[in-house]
Amino acid sequence: MSLAAGDLPRLRLVSQGLIEPWESPAEVVRAFCCTQGQDLPGSTLSLALRTRSRTLAEVHEAYAAGQIVRSWPMRGTLFVVPAEDLGWMLGLTAEKVIRSTARRRAQLGLTDDQLERAAEIAHGALDHRALSRAELLAAFTEAGHSVDGGRGYHTLFHLAVQGLIVQGPMGHKENLWVRSEQWIRSPRALSGPDAIAHWLRRYLDTHGPVPVGEFMWWTKLLTRDLAEVLPQLRSEYTQVDLDGVEHWFRPELPDRASALGSRVARPLLLPGFDEYILGYGDRSHAMTREQEALVVPGGNGIFRPTVIHRGRAVATWQRATRKGQPVVARPFTGTLNAVVSRALPALTAALPT
Repeated sequence: MSLAAGDLPRLRLVSQGLIEPWESPAEVVRAFCCTQGQDLPGSTLSLALRTRSRTLAEVHEAYAAGQIVRSWPMRGTLFVVPAEDLGWMLGLTAEKVIRSTARRRAQLGLTDDQLERAAEIAHGALDHRALSRAELLAAFTEAGHSVDGGRGYHTLFHLAVQGLIVQGPMGHKENLWVRSEQWIRSPRALSGPDAIAHWLRRYLDTHGPVPVGEFMWWTKLLTRDLAEVLPQLRSEYTQVDLDGVEHWFRPELPDRASALGSRVARPLLLPGFDEYILGYGDRSHAMTREQEALVVPGGNGIFRPTVIHRGRAVATWQRATRKGQPVVARPFTGTLNAVVSRALPALTAALPT
């Protein structure tokens, strides 16, 4: 079969579960293997948009049940991951992440001995208890481990990447910290090529059609890491050349998208940091470079929520200041087309709460 650039938005919307949602937040995260988690409210909304119930409470319940957690499985970025999968993911990536952050730890004066002491403090403070960030940092300070000047964040980050602590149940507007071995009850045992194959399948299933190179950008794994895996997976997926780049996807995806018909073209409201935008290094399926500069003004890493129509971003949006009013959309150019404009009140009312 052939594939054109204009097909990517339609097919990726389907892969991403934005047209056919999953039953629960845990199923969403297990399908993706990990989803963007830097912004907790936006991440919670992204997960709820991909579930049948479309409620934020159900996402919070998944955290409380220990089904999903937040941590740094790759790239030094917070992601939501299935609790059972965090361990093997860190097994693939932690050494590289810890090595890449050595200079920053040295700048902060965080020595190996100090971090070992911090691990001991966290181990005791979190023994069958969940603590807020402030409470855990206070425990460090009380025990003589300084958290000033960024040392607190990097201590938490380092211990999390080591797999010792994790962000689990919801507290007041934040995840509470818990001990990984106490909170994650049934870790999955995967390693080496089996782990990479599992992760790559999840990425291709939820992001396709997509080049394998995007997976390497996403995970920071290397070509040599995938060498044993790609021949194994090639027969499971369809590969199509698009502008000289091989794109992979599930063979049934085009038929699924066709069967959904006009549903794929409907307008959508996505929060900032949504996987449909951030899950790809090349975001041209959703926006131009000029439009991306409006979504991430000043390239500051803060992604604004987007209005999507036919898979393309057409505006950014923010909630209205008056209750009951539709979101305020800021079109990239001119005014919103009539279809999107008419849809905004209903889309606002349907946002998960």
